[in-house]
Amino acid sequence: MRTKARLSTILFTDNCEVTHDQLCELLKYAVLGKSNVPKPSWCQLFHQNHLNNVVVFVLQGMSQLHFYRFYLELGCLRKAFRHKFRLPPPSSDFLADIVGLQTKQRAGDLPKTMEGPLPSNAKATVNLQNDPIIQKYGSKKVGLTRCLLTKEEMRTFHFPLQGFPECENFLLTKCNGSIADNSPLFGLDCEMCLTSKGRELTRISLVAEGGCCVMDELVKPENKILDYLTSFSGITKKILNPVTTKLKDVQRQLKALLPPDAVLVGHSLDLDLRALKMIHPYVIDTSLLYVREQGRRFKLKFLAKAILGKDIQCPDRLGHDATEDARIILELAQYFLKYGPKKIAELNLEALANHQEIQAAGQEPRNTTEVLQHPNTSVLECLDSVGQKLLFLTREIDAGELASSRNCQTIKCISNKEVLEQARVEIPLFPFSIVQFSFKAFSPILTEEMNKRMRIKWTEISTVYAGPFSKNCNLRALKRLFKSFGPVQSMTFVLETHQPHLCIQYEVLEAAQLAIESLDGILVDGTCIKVQRPVTELTLDCETLVNELEGDSENQGSIYLFGVSETFKEQLLQEPRLFLGLEAVILPKDLKNGKQKKYCFLKFKSFGSAQRALNILTGKDWKLKGRHALTPRHLHAWLRGLPPESRRPAGHRVVPPPFEQEALQTLKLDHPKIAAWRWGRKIGKLYSSLCPGTLCLILLPGTKSTHGSLSGLGLMGIKEEEESTISGL
Repeated sequence: MRTKARLSTILFTDNCEVTHDQLCELLKYAVLGKSNVPKPSWCQLFHQNHLNNVVVFVLQGMSQLHFYRFYLELGCLRKAFRHKFRLPPPSSDFLADIVGLQTKQRAGDLPKTMEGPLPSNAKATVNLQNDPIIQKYGSKKVGLTRCLLTKEEMRTFHFPLQGFPECENFLLTKCNGSIADNSPLFGLDCEMCLTSKGRELTRISLVAEGGCCVMDELVKPENKILDYLTSFSGITKKILNPVTTKLKDVQRQLKALLPPDAVLVGHSLDLDLRALKMIHPYVIDTSLLYVREQGRRFKLKFLAKAILGKDIQCPDRLGHDATEDARIILELAQYFLKYGPKKIAELNLEALANHQEIQAAGQEPRNTTEVLQHPNTSVLECLDSVGQKLLFLTREIDAGELASSRNCQTIKCISNKEVLEQARVEIPLFPFSIVQFSFKAFSPILTEEMNKRMRIKWTEISTVYAGPFSKNCNLRALKRLFKSFGPVQSMTFVLETHQPHLCIQYEVLEAAQLAIESLDGILVDGTCIKVQRPVTELTLDCETLVNELEGDSENQGSIYLFGVSETFKEQLLQEPRLFLGLEAVILPKDLKNGKQKKYCFLKFKSFGSAQRALNILTGKDWKLKGRHALTPRHLHAWLRGLPPESRRPAGHRVVPPPFEQEALQTLKLDHPKIAAWRWGRKIGKLYSSLCPGTLCLILLPGTKSTHGSLSGLGLMGIKEEEESTISGL
C-alpha cells in the first residue's frame, strides 16, 4: 500500500486559535520537511515527503461568523475538510503575514551565519559520496535508458499521462518503439503566453542530434491573449499578428517528425508537453537529470554556463531564444551521457550555484540550512531554496505586498470568476499556490446585527422546553433529571401555560439534543411530556442544522460525554484495549475557578471506534450519558464569551436585516446566501480537481475595522484518491 501524507490536529491550544505565524510554520514545513525547518507547533503533518502540492484558498472579506451564518449553504467545503481552526482578526496585510513577509520586516535582515567568499577551488571541498547525482546514478557512466524518467517519476512531476482526467483531450505522439541506448534524442523548448484560459503555446522549437533545428514554429493561441510574457518568450503582438498556425497544426507536424523510438529532452519538460497538449512516454528532463540537493532544480542558464561554458538568455536580448535553449538542453543531456555522473559531481555545481545566487542578490554568503531553520525565514525563501516559485492569483485591486515579492509569479485578474478560471489552469503547474477571492464586506451595522443573531440562534437551539408537568410535581427530581445530560446555564418554570413547563438552557448543544432524544415522549407522574426546542425564526431549520452538524467531517469520530469525574482521564488510559483509536481527550475547564467540568469530548480516528467507545461508556459499567458530537472545539471557543445583550426571551420576534428583507421581495441572485452556496460549490469543485497528495487550506481571514473585529476560520485537509478516505475517518 502506497504511503500517503496525513494530517493530525490533536495538538491545538485550548482556544483552538492558530496565529498567522503558526500558519507560516506549517506552510514552510510542507515545502521543505523536517530536515530543514522546525515542525509546526500546533499540528502534525505525517509523511510530508509524499505531498505533491500546497494550495491555499483565501476568501477575503469573510470570517468565522460568515461560515456559521451560511453553514448549510457551504456544505461542499465543510464536508470536505475534517480540520478546522480559529484565526485571529487579520492585520493590515494578511497574506504577507502567513507567508512570513511581515515577520521578516519586523525582525530585519536575517543574521549572517557564514563570513567570507566561497573557496575558489570548489572541487577540493566536494564529497562525491554525498553528491545527489552520485547517490542517484552512481559514479560510473550510464546509458540513455537509465536517464529516462520512470512512469512513477512522470506522475510525481506532473507530466501529462494517458488515463489522467485532465489529459483526456491530449494527443499521443504514438512513439511506442523499443528504446535503446542509441535511440535518437530531440531537444524541445516551448514559449507560452497568458490567455483567458491560462497558458497557451506561442512557439515551439525542436532540435535533432548534431544541433540541426528541424522545427521552429510560431503558434496563434485559440483564446484571447492577456499577457504575451515578452520578457520570457520574446513574443510580441506584432510578431504574432500575421501567424495563422494553430496548435493542432504543430501537433500534427511534431507527431509526423518523431520516429517511434524518439526521446524528447527538455528543461521542465512537463510544462512544454502540457502547452502542446501532447503525451510522450520517453523523456529526459535536464532539470531533474542534474540532480540538486533537497529537490531543488538548477536553472538552464546556470547549467549552460557551468557545464558547457555558454552564455544564453542574455539580459540585453528581448526574451529567450527557443531554438538556442532547445540546442543547449540537448547538449546538456549529451554531456551527461558522454562524461558520466562522477565528472559532473566533481564540478560541485551546488557550491557554484549558491555562490552565484549570493552574488546576484548582493549578499554575503550564508549557511543555507541555518538560514532556513531561522524562525524569520519566509515561505518564499523556502521555495527559492528548492528552485520553485509561488503562484499568486488575485484580483488586481487586492494584490497587496505579496504580488510584488521576489520569487512570486503573480497573475492579476479583473474578477473572482477570472481568478477561478485561471486557477483551474495554473495550479497544476506550480508546487505552491495562493488563490485569493475577494468578497464585499458587510457594513459594520449589518455585521453587528448578524453577529447578535448568530449568537442568539446558538443559544436557542441549546434550549429546550419540557412539559406539561403536574402542579405538585417533584421539582428537585426534575432538575436532577435534566441536569444529568449536561451543564445547565439556567432552568426556569414557565407558568403562562395551563400546566407548568420547564425551560432549560444548556451550555452545549449536545446536552440539549441528548435531552430531547432521551426524554421526549416519556411518562412523568403519569403524564406524557414533550421535550422540544423553542420555535422562532432562528430555529425553524434547527433539525436540518443538527443533522448537518452531526455529519460534519470534523465531528465524525468525536463523542460527547457527561458525568465524568476528575479522574476520568486516568481511568480511560488504564483501559487502552477498550478504546482503540483514541486520539484526544478534551476536558473543558471552568474559566472562573479553573476546575474541570463534568463533561468532555473524546476524539477517535474513525467513526467506528467512536461508536464502540460510546456503547461502552454509556453502558452499565461506566454509566455516563453521551452521544456523537455536534460542535467542534473552535466553535465552543467562539461562543464562550456570549454577551448578555445577545440573549433575549424566547418568542421575541427578530426582524430580518435589510439584505434579507430585500431578498424576500426581489429574490436577487446576488443575495449573500445564494452567493455563499454558489461559491462554496465552485471552490469545492476546484478542490476535488486537485491532484492527490495536495495539502489544501481554505482561509477566511476575518475582518477588522474601526467598528470592531471578527475572528477568522481555517479549513484544512489533504486531497486523497477518490476511492480513498482521509485517514482517521
